[in-house]
Amino acid sequence: QVQLVESGGGLVQPGGSLRLSCAASGIFFSIYTMGWYRQAPGKQRELVAQIASGGNTIYADSAKGRFTISRDNAKNTMYLQMNSLKPEDTAVYYCNVLIVGNGYWGQGTQVTVSS
Repeated sequence: QVQLVESGGGLVQPGGSLRLSCAASGIFFSIYTMGWYRQAPGKQRELVAQIASGGNTIYADSAKGRFTISRDNAKNTMYLQMNSLKPEDTAVYYCNVLIVGNGYWGQGTQVTVSS
């Protein structure tokens, strides 16, 4: 059974940093492309960053230069380091893996950027 568990969200002031984690179980983690998505109130879920099994990364324009996605295959964990956070980064952040055409999601972790 695929399970993805996000953690690390919270309330942070503009300009601050957070590090999100996604712990995966039930999958052969190292062979899959993993992604971070986010969904703000009233908006569609959008891709933030993605990391392939080999380490290649893709970032949304909004994340470039501020966010860094990484993975530790030994720990079956993916990370998202978020720096220089802005109020518009406020959203629920979700971990995702696509396996044989099926997308699996975690429960999400809330990130709120506010003074």
